[in-house]
Amino acid sequence: MNRRLPALAQALSLSISMSMAFLPLQAQDKPQAFIGAHIIPIEGPDIERGVLVVQGGKILAVGGPGTAIPEGAVRHDAAGKVIMPGLIDTHSHIGSPEGADSTAPIQPEVRVSDSLNLRSASVMKARAGGITSVNVMPGSGHLLSGQTMYLKLREGQTVDALAMEKRPDGSYLGGMKMANGTNSRHATGPFPGTRAKSAALVREQFLKAQDYQRKLKEAGDDPKKRPARDLGMEALVEVLEGKRVVHHHTHRHDDILTVLRLQKEFGFKVVLHHVSDAWMVADEIAKSGMGASIITIDSPGGKLETKDARMTNGAALEKAGVLVGFHTDDPITDSRWFIRSGALAVRAGMSRKGALEGLTLSGAKLLDLQNRIGSLKPGKDADFLVLSADPLSIYAHVEETWVEGAKVFDRADPKQRLYAVGGPGASHDTDDLSHLLALEAEETYQ
Repeated sequence: MNRRLPALAQALSLSISMSMAFLPLQAQDKPQAFIGAHIIPIEGPDIERGVLVVQGGKILAVGGPGTAIPEGAVRHDAAGKVIMPGLIDTHSHIGSPEGADSTAPIQPEVRVSDSLNLRSASVMKARAGGITSVNVMPGSGHLLSGQTMYLKLREGQTVDALAMEKRPDGSYLGGMKMANGTNSRHATGPFPGTRAKSAALVREQFLKAQDYQRKLKEAGDDPKKRPARDLGMEALVEVLEGKRVVHHHTHRHDDILTVLRLQKEFGFKVVLHHVSDAWMVADEIAKSGMGASIITIDSPGGKLETKDARMTNGAALEKAGVLVGFHTDDPITDSRWFIRSGALAVRAGMSRKGALEGLTLSGAKLLDLQNRIGSLKPGKDADFLVLSADPLSIYAHVEETWVEGAKVFDRADPKQRLYAVGGPGASHDTDDLSHLLALEAEETYQ
């Protein structure tokens, strides 16, 4: 084995890393034009031989062949390719998030942002799947397992680098994870043993939150009259005031109706997640005004309460008039194959338009981020994909993923392609290029 090669690889990697670190900054400064692609803007009709112009992380223009291209723009030949908005995964567990523990079934003070490993290979695999925005959730083993976090999959390895944005109080933008059904029921300890007790515990907590909310209002700006600070109650008051959306895991038809009942009682915003039996209660969901985020699982097995799940859920909800998005629940389904959720929904009767919106704009609406992401429209964030073929085709590959005008995945790069197709090193929790280059050199020359 040539023992100089690992060191040479490391030196080469440092040089490449430094140059790559500078490239996104340059890309943000200069306008970039993607020319000749079939563009699917989502809002508006498809565009043949289209032009997409981005600069400073935003979309400047999108249109047909006659679209003006700024002088000095970097031109990308996209002829024969398909460009569409970045995919939005409304429910994921990339980064190995942890939420509430076994001490109580309801823990609204827990923040998933305090437990994310953003060096995880799962993050790069999500980029390889064309996902540009994601709602990272704690698990569903609690009635309420904590605060979720909305991420932009920019380059970076810290919570601050990938945070969608910070809220006025300094916390990160996100929702609140709740669950019912089998997952949150336990035979012993402080957890509920029945579905009825589960709902009763939730009611008790929201009544306490309403009381805390009342005391805050009565105290006004007088610190002496304010109740002792309670992080859990503060978070639930945000839910009551509509500042934090509830993302509610629920499967069985009766569990879905329980969520509708609780929402009506306390008035908070809810997105229903999974809803395996949605086809049974689609009209009731539609009347409630709630949106739904569904998952496509095409292999047998799983928990008993999902036995009646159907791939027709998307079609049934769409027909009833429900806002429908998709999610991976990664690692339940792999982020790299997220786009096929839309294709399978179309096979089962959902419209093409509804499925493509479900992967993009509808997901943005479920997260209340439709003004920033979800479609290719001037002024929105420059989050988009370059595909080799129609997005619903089995032959399509995500060739490039761009977030805010910076390329974060390139299938043509062997190191990044590894995350898309798998192989030795594809699950290493690092993007340390020097490490991968050194491994390659050793394997090649030993």
